[in-house]
Amino acid sequence: MGEFDLNNIGNQLWDILLLVGYAVLALLVGFWLVARITKIVEKILTGKEIDISLQKFLTRLVNIGLKVLVLISVAGLVGIPTTSFVAVIGAAGLAVGLALQGSLANFAGGVLILFLKPFKVGDFIEGAGHSGTVEEISIFYTNLKTPKNQAIVIPNAQLSNNSIINYSTKPIRRLDLVFGIDYSDDIDKAKEVLKNIISSDSRVLDDPSYMIAVESLGDNAVNIVTRSWCKNEDYWDLHFGFTEKVKKEFDANGISFPFPQQDIHIIKD
Repeated sequence: MGEFDLNNIGNQLWDILLLVGYAVLALLVGFWLVARITKIVEKILTGKEIDISLQKFLTRLVNIGLKVLVLISVAGLVGIPTTSFVAVIGAAGLAVGLALQGSLANFAGGVLILFLKPFKVGDFIEGAGHSGTVEEISIFYTNLKTPKNQAIVIPNAQLSNNSIINYSTKPIRRLDLVFGIDYSDDIDKAKEVLKNIISSDSRVLDDPSYMIAVESLGDNAVNIVTRSWCKNEDYWDLHFGFTEKVKKEFDANGISFPFPQQDIHIIKD
């Protein structure tokens, strides 16, 4: 009887050792496959020219996810119920998701921005109520530098869920300026002066062509609009230079800039 029990125990130990050996072998093979798959994913992402920070994050995410699957598979191989593991992982994921709801939204926004690339580092954009040059795009936040050299950190969720104006995407921009002249001034003369200023500036492009027209009849002035095209990098220099030149040329040609005024009539009984 004692010999039978000893043999039985020996057989059980042998079975356990075999099971442990299978589990260790499965882990080694599984982790080796995970490493190979991770390298393949990293190579694919590198070929897609995806942002380096997103490449590292996605590669690490794939690596961790595959390792978790290997562990669950090995647990099922040795006879451990995997439903408990899945339940624990699901509960932990739900708890983390609720606790980090805002951060997860920023993360999702960062992934969309890095994948879709509505803007890149160096672009001047306007979004989420702010404008500036993009200095850095991370997984959770985007850093801008304003023309006043102020640093702005914007959560990616706000940028991905709202409209974005990218002023750097197109190589040329249209400069719209409106100048008001007095009702007693000659409209044709004012338009001729504006035409000479635009045509003499080398920064103004010939194609598309510029336009000069009466935009509206205001309370105190006849508003003339000019629409000219220039290279993106010349926009602000042209804006300020053109405005100054118009003031000087209007003064030299006797064209006045009206100011708000009211006529008061006093009626006596």
